[in-house]
Amino acid sequence: MIRELLAVSIFISACGSLLTAKTLKLHVPPTMKPALNVRDFGAKGDGETKDTAAVQKALDACMAAGGGTVLVPSGDYLIGSVVVGSNTVLQLERGANLSGSPDIADYPLARVRWEGEFAEGHRALLSSAKADNITITGPGSIIGPPLNMSRLRNPRGPLLIELATGSNVVLSGFTTQYQRLWSIHLLDCSHLTMRNLTIRSILVNGDGIDVDSCQDVLIEHCNVDTGDDAVALKSGRGMEAVRTGRATQNVEIKDCTLSSSIFAGLALGSEMSGGIRDVRVEHCSISGRQNGIFIKSREGRGGFIENIEGRNLTINNSATFLTIRLLKTGIQASEPVPGAIEKWARVHNISFHDIKVNNVGQLVNAQDIPRERPVDGLSLENISGTCEKGVSLAHITDVKLAGINVTGFQGPLVTTNSVRNAGLENPKTKDRN
Repeated sequence: MIRELLAVSIFISACGSLLTAKTLKLHVPPTMKPALNVRDFGAKGDGETKDTAAVQKALDACMAAGGGTVLVPSGDYLIGSVVVGSNTVLQLERGANLSGSPDIADYPLARVRWEGEFAEGHRALLSSAKADNITITGPGSIIGPPLNMSRLRNPRGPLLIELATGSNVVLSGFTTQYQRLWSIHLLDCSHLTMRNLTIRSILVNGDGIDVDSCQDVLIEHCNVDTGDDAVALKSGRGMEAVRTGRATQNVEIKDCTLSSSIFAGLALGSEMSGGIRDVRVEHCSISGRQNGIFIKSREGRGGFIENIEGRNLTINNSATFLTIRLLKTGIQASEPVPGAIEKWARVHNISFHDIKVNNVGQLVNAQDIPRERPVDGLSLENISGTCEKGVSLAHITDVKLAGINVTGFQGPLVTTNSVRNAGLENPKTKDRN
């Protein structure tokens, strides 16, 4: 009985503040077993020998035993794609590096969702499908294959980590390095924790964390610095995603540093046809060369983005703090959502409070919004710092602006076009109606 209670205690400690998620399912791991060391299965860790087969044998043995821990000790392990099974802890010890093979044959083709639609793509370096209770933990590193792999688009090249259709996933304490392709993609999963990750990528398409049609997600104490979106919330594009109806929802992002050298620190969309709802971002430092926070969509997406809240954020060195662009952003779907109104995303209840901006070009740019389907509900309160331009709004109902105390801007603080609201609480407002 003592051993069972200890197992429960360990699991609760690992979950940490995920216990605040709305519908957490408690998983009690198997009785503690000796870790399976990949070297005992033939892995060399010399950086030259391909250790794919040895690492896969260790993972398979773990799953066959009903679960446990696969240990990767210090060393440089050159591997192709491997599959992680249910009830598995993959532990990368300090000094352990999993490095992607330079040979495309080491990444089998599979059905993947890429930029919002299902297509053929090369399997990720670490992959899973329909597997539950997976933990990948550091403090070791995961390093992507060379640039020639990440440039591949048809079929898509291999990601670093791609976990699909699972529950109770923990990613913690490791470091990643990649270029020109997504690092971590979580698809149709529930009860996810990402904690204490250090993620680095460069160049276009180099997203850090992509949360795609997932629910009950916690991202905390992560440092993500990328070429493309540092964290992106998605749910597919076009009628394929509408029919599936799998929203990304119940997401909490807190105590993170999110940076992008090209696009956005935090992006919602543009692949959002399945919907994005109930997202809370707090106590984060965010920067993006073009956007700190970017809410994006286009004609033919449909879907919805609703109940998005940001509090106690610092936005640094960004062209804009908040951009809402719903007209033309992203690739058109193979089967766009039809309808004069339904083809546009429904965006509702967006609020940001207690925000500090430093060296920001424009405070808010929310003008590229369809007249046929205005944004319903935008609240901006208690915003301070420096910016070059103020707030530009178009086609939005129920706007609340209060406590906006910024300096350094040229022109009016607020410019509006076809905006209906409960009151713009600032006298320096110009309306272009």
